[in-house]
Amino acid sequence: MQIEFEAQVSSSEFANLVALDDKLHHSFFIKHLEKEHKTSFLPLLKQLNFSGKKGEGQIITVGNEIFAFFGVGKKEDLNPESLVSIGGKCYSWLKANRIAKVAIHIASLDVKNVNDTEIACQLGLGFKLKDYQFNKYKSSFTKKDDDISKKVLTEVSFILDNAKDTTKEWKLKQTLAESVHLARDLISEPPNILYPETMALHCKELRKLGVEVEVLDEEKMQILGMNALLGVAQGSAKTPRMIIMYYKGGNKGDRPIAFVGKGVTFDTGGISLKPAAGMEDMKYDMAGSAAVVGTIHQLASRKAKVNAVGVIGMVENMPDGNAQRPSDVVVSMSGQTIEVLNTDAEGRLVLADVLWYTQDRFKPKAMVDLATLTGAISVTFSNIYAGLFSNNDELSNNLLKSGEKTGEKLWRLPLGEEYDRMIDSSVADMQNISNSKGGGSITAAQFLARFVNKTPWAHLDIAGVAWASKEQDLTFKGAVGFGVRLLNQLVSDFYEN
Repeated sequence: MQIEFEAQVSSSEFANLVALDDKLHHSFFIKHLEKEHKTSFLPLLKQLNFSGKKGEGQIITVGNEIFAFFGVGKKEDLNPESLVSIGGKCYSWLKANRIAKVAIHIASLDVKNVNDTEIACQLGLGFKLKDYQFNKYKSSFTKKDDDISKKVLTEVSFILDNAKDTTKEWKLKQTLAESVHLARDLISEPPNILYPETMALHCKELRKLGVEVEVLDEEKMQILGMNALLGVAQGSAKTPRMIIMYYKGGNKGDRPIAFVGKGVTFDTGGISLKPAAGMEDMKYDMAGSAAVVGTIHQLASRKAKVNAVGVIGMVENMPDGNAQRPSDVVVSMSGQTIEVLNTDAEGRLVLADVLWYTQDRFKPKAMVDLATLTGAISVTFSNIYAGLFSNNDELSNNLLKSGEKTGEKLWRLPLGEEYDRMIDSSVADMQNISNSKGGGSITAAQFLARFVNKTPWAHLDIAGVAWASKEQDLTFKGAVGFGVRLLNQLVSDFYEN
């Protein structure tokens, strides 16, 4: 799909899209259209029961021209974040109505304190984010004529006065969409194609953008004493990797901001085997690592003025004869010992070593980890919020603000001594699951906190928001790419020079 910004419609092949709120306002633009085309659009829309609610559409043909009226809901609810969502909804509606080329008249959309350039770019971002499907492995034998992928929207032209300046601004939004799509691609790959070694190959592609990429294999991690991570991987024929991506766009010597990702390319649960139903979804248990890769890609693509390091621990959790057993004890890189009571609580074991390594080597000014860590977070928030846990109020508040701006919403949950005692072990320094009922997401975060020193740190449990079980405003069913826009906003607002 090609997106352009122009001062006027360049071809009669384009359908004209006009945005209307639920009061059917913007009469100045409608009156202009009615006068030009000698058609009373508003009375006709009311006759057709068009109400202007968000996502509602109505097509009216006048002679050889097509007019597409699209509802944006309540005017007071319009803001930069909601415009992205509206763009995604509009994209789906246009495709469903088999409109191939559309001209969107920005003059029809009035948003308080938001100029036309930002309106157009936010809508365009919504279009681009929704313009994604993972059809890589579909052959011509399985693609049906009525499949949504066949309903092609090829050209979108935003009509506004300052088209030239908007085109420059759009480049940043376009790279952001591409970075989200990269994360989605990685999450969507089947586990026989994407595993620790091949993930490293994908990460090395970032070198083209000037990112330093280093890969630690099993032997190097053994030397470092990363036995918590290695214990998870020991049942798989696929050997683990830890991948370090260092983007240096800030001042020389400035400490980086660090992003850490859980990368379990497939999670059977190990010896604590998961139920068969739904296990196929466990290829997305590496969504945290994908978000980190997408974030570093975005920062490097837009030449962000910041030093940032992304560190991801990549493993596969399988139940063979060499697999880790419930009741095994491992010595983490930190020297702390862990009693493994449930091999399906594996992500925290991976992150324990990766967090320790990252803070020890890079001394970051702040560290954020992303992980599909617990099913309990989905019970709490469904697919609306990701869980936020932090040892630092400033970092936590900055993440919450970034989440509100991007629509990748977070909700902070507590940490504390009462929860910390729940992971005390009678035979080791700690155990990898709680010894009490309830609080599963909190005790998992509390476990991670034992591997963080005084570094400002936040843990994002994205298990409920990483994968869409049905179509959403900005994605079809499948990988969401949650975290890329959030972390890019965080860096932009609070960490760039």
